[in-house]
Amino acid sequence: MIIEQTGKEEIVQDQQLPAPAVCLQGRIAVVTGASSGIGRAIAIGLSRKGAHLCAVGRNRSALAETVKVAEQYSHASAFQLDLTVEEELQRLVEHLEKAGKLDVLIHCAGVMYPSLTERARVEDLDLQYAINVRAPYLLSQRLLPLLTAARGQIVFTNSSVGLTAKQADLGQYSATKHALKAIADSLREELNPKGIRVISVYLGRTATPLQEARFREEGKSYRPELLLQPEDVASVVVQMLMLPSTAEVTDISMRPMQKAY
Repeated sequence: MIIEQTGKEEIVQDQQLPAPAVCLQGRIAVVTGASSGIGRAIAIGLSRKGAHLCAVGRNRSALAETVKVAEQYSHASAFQLDLTVEEELQRLVEHLEKAGKLDVLIHCAGVMYPSLTERARVEDLDLQYAINVRAPYLLSQRLLPLLTAARGQIVFTNSSVGLTAKQADLGQYSATKHALKAIADSLREELNPKGIRVISVYLGRTATPLQEARFREEGKSYRPELLLQPEDVASVVVQMLMLPSTAEVTDISMRPMQKAY
């Protein structure tokens, strides 16, 4: 409130203060695919802001390395599981239910099996669907009560091919990423009235083990310095999570500054 003194009267004006940024200190954050690449970078980035991390992945030793770094900044724990196995996924849900709180859920786990349609294996499509679509859908669904209670946030790490299927041998992968976009968009419409933010991040080529393998398949030289860096993505995601509650970034696209690949 501002009070202006004039010669004859006092004029009282209301001044609305800006909404404070969201503080991640002590917030509970689950990151899937946290053993390497983008998931690892986001997990560590959240820990730097004081979030309590639950790092999820399949590789026990790689998860332990992520947690070792994250523990320098905040509390962190590893949860090894295969997201395609519903019983294992349920163990994670029950673990979080016992903790009684969840503020941030970030989906980074994903697989890609490139192939032209004429020789693609339907089994590869099934596996990409299981990890890229079904797992984030089911995990989000099971954790909605906790996220609703905390007025939490959900991040779906997607791909530029989730917007435009522009590569001939990525038909299966693109289809799963288009499906993930649909899930995020509809979930946002459902959850915004409950105070939950839903964010999709569409990424171009990023310096990760998955992209390194992709370059080998294409017979191209892998030059990670020309690609997006996982830390770049983590920085943007963390900043979006810290926006005041009056704002929401729904979709963001990132790609390498240099296009020499």
